[in-house]
Amino acid sequence: MSKMSRVEMLELFAEQEPQNPFNWYALALEYKELNKEKAEAYFSKLLESFPDYLPTYYQSAEFFAEMNLLSLANSIYLKGIALAETQKEANTLRELKNSYQNFLFEYDFEED
Repeated sequence: MSKMSRVEMLELFAEQEPQNPFNWYALALEYKELNKEKAEAYFSKLLESFPDYLPTYYQSAEFFAEMNLLSLANSIYLKGIALAETQKEANTLRELKNSYQNFLFEYDFEED
């Protein structure tokens, strides 16, 4: 019997524990390089179903920026920054702000 692939294991975990955002987050990260459409679907699910799951914001904003969905990436960064402030997560807040500034510079994105 062959070993279960990492993705198959994560899909099984997500099926068994659908209310655990980490399972969906791990799947989104796995699919970032393997299947952009699935990664997009998992990041979108996380943002919609688990809006308080802070780790999603950095990775999903970066992903959507790479997909050239710049307005969406901008919105995700701003929501993540606000959430990190609300949750008093200083390290994550610093990382998100730094990444957001890099995003603005790299993509020459104009803030509204």
